[in-house]
Amino acid sequence: MIARVEPLTTTRRLSGPFDYKADGLALDVGSIVRIPFGHQQLDGVVVALTDSTDVPEEKLVVPTDVRDDSVPRDLVDTALWIAEEYCSTPARALQIVTPPPGKAKTYLFAEPTGETGKLTAKQQELMERLPGPAGKDLAALRRLEARGLVTISERTERRVPRTNATEDRAHELTQPQVEALKAIDEGGSHLLHGVTGSGKTEVYLRAAQACLERGEGVIVLVPEIALTPQTVARFQARFGDTVALLHSALSEGERYDEWRRLRTNEARIAVGPRSAVFAPVDNLGLIVVDEEHDASYKQDGDPRYDARHVAAFRAYQSGARLVAGSATPRPETVHTMHRLRLPARVEAAGKKPLVFAEDPAPPGVAPPRPALTPRRADGLPPVRILDMRESQHSLHPETRRAILATRKSIVLLNRRGWSNFLSCKTCGKAWECPRCDVALVLHRAQHEIACHHCGHKEPVPKRCDNCGSLAVARHGAGTERVEHELRQMLDVPIFRLDADTTSTKDAVPELLARFHASSSGLLLGTQMVAKGHDFPDVTLGVVLDADSTLRFPDFRAEERTFALIAQLAGRAGRGPKGGRVLVQTRSPDAPSIVAAANHDSDGFLREELARRKAHEYPPFADIIRVVTSAADPDAARSAAAAIAEHITVPETQLLGPAPLFRLRDRERFQLVLKTHERAAAIHATGHAVEDAARAKAFKEVNFSVDVDPV
Repeated sequence: MIARVEPLTTTRRLSGPFDYKADGLALDVGSIVRIPFGHQQLDGVVVALTDSTDVPEEKLVVPTDVRDDSVPRDLVDTALWIAEEYCSTPARALQIVTPPPGKAKTYLFAEPTGETGKLTAKQQELMERLPGPAGKDLAALRRLEARGLVTISERTERRVPRTNATEDRAHELTQPQVEALKAIDEGGSHLLHGVTGSGKTEVYLRAAQACLERGEGVIVLVPEIALTPQTVARFQARFGDTVALLHSALSEGERYDEWRRLRTNEARIAVGPRSAVFAPVDNLGLIVVDEEHDASYKQDGDPRYDARHVAAFRAYQSGARLVAGSATPRPETVHTMHRLRLPARVEAAGKKPLVFAEDPAPPGVAPPRPALTPRRADGLPPVRILDMRESQHSLHPETRRAILATRKSIVLLNRRGWSNFLSCKTCGKAWECPRCDVALVLHRAQHEIACHHCGHKEPVPKRCDNCGSLAVARHGAGTERVEHELRQMLDVPIFRLDADTTSTKDAVPELLARFHASSSGLLLGTQMVAKGHDFPDVTLGVVLDADSTLRFPDFRAEERTFALIAQLAGRAGRGPKGGRVLVQTRSPDAPSIVAAANHDSDGFLREELARRKAHEYPPFADIIRVVTSAADPDAARSAAAAIAEHITVPETQLLGPAPLFRLRDRERFQLVLKTHERAAAIHATGHAVEDAARAKAFKEVNFSVDVDPV
């Protein structure tokens, strides 16, 4: 028997699999083996077993070791598909489906056998503490074991991840929820398009319960564990230990134990961010992709897989149901999946529109206008657009009044730091990163200017090193500066949630828990504050500089702007007091902003799909992006040109090579393919990149391929 093994290496210059003897070894597809490879020992995964080989028998060697854990056969197939679909290598793809490193944590457990004998006082005291762990009394227990009075065995101790405990109870379903569950139960793939607070999570929970009753397993994907603690907690409260968590914030031991519980069917529901799509769940019956619009489902590093696409593959592979849920679904998903609607918030179902008043204004402060605001029939908060084209301040006067008069609010500004960039008023110099072609951002609390790409930092300049001028100007405002302004005008706690304040483990859930528990306060932050939180006592949401994302050179700019505003609006007014939203913008007539203010998801999607069809953007064409990088710009340019010469695919437009901004001291060039022949374009691109990567002329060049770039 011959085992075909893919060595787990990162290089593109190595093309496997390689044949090894399987003599005397219990191997199967998915076995993880230690193999002699040249002058080194490598780990590898068995991808096939065969009884024939082209390698002379005298050159075949036997793996030196076989790991106890293995990769399920369906995940081996998934990895090989990912390698092809995302122009990666089988080795890189297999690395992301292998078990986490680690081993079971064991301890010795002692219990009496039922036999009796003469005991000293210390021995009697020890026997009374049994059964239990042997601990420091092992030597004494071994003597009792020798007399037949005690048995000592090895047991496994589970390392339990820390979670946010919550109460959960099944609510009476609305009619749209009942209809959605019926459609999901019948099978297939569905988009659950529900406004914020419409009960999408309850639908997921009921669908998962039905799967468990049929003996099937479930995978639930969430954008980021730290930002969706309530969803995770509800699954754990409903299903207990049958839920396993898989995410990078776990310790190595916790991650291994949770993976092992799924592999052995001790746990049947896997919950986690994008990597949980590779959970070893047997007899898979349901995959849920919550907040399917979120960009974090796309992997940054090679292989640059999209967990939503992988979820669709695994569902097809296993015959499982696929449910993608969002209040602001992607146009691609709306175009390709059957849509189930949850059109109103749960608490608004069957109720008349309400009128709510803001909390009483402090003495001497004018109340926000209007003092009484009607709540929409669907339970969503009314949204007001504030024109900032003539304003020189961060906050509109109406925003100031509303914040002062509100007990609990959320403010979103999708930019961290104090100022966007610094410049000299005399000579015009702008401070830029020496390693990247980008401006340095001022972080006043750290007394530094920093690059948000490579991490380079410098002290805040007191004078211009170009002309000596002391006139250094600060441009723009980030969350740090707005926090400073808010602290001067408010006497309630302010909680800032951005990458600068939440760099330590558990910082995000702890901050959100403190805001949730506080009777009053303001949560300020970047897009993190708009993701899936449920704070019933928040009655005001504010979006600052709402059009900032519209200025990005990205065909998804309109979609991102709409989603950001709509998602933030979804955080307000979820409780009995209702709520409202203010949107500050310098583009008050932008279609995506007007649509978000009107909660007009259908209208926005209709116009966005028409625009994309006219310009042949996804979902009406596929995009592939290739980036070459090197210290030498000529090498990067030549490599990109060589790849372009070898890609000839019908109905495919090739753009570039074009220069990108320098990043981490490396010059970069990119090619973009816009194609109507996805499979052929992926195949041609993968082979062209492989050929270039193996060429001696490009040995100093790095290659990045991104299929469906985000």
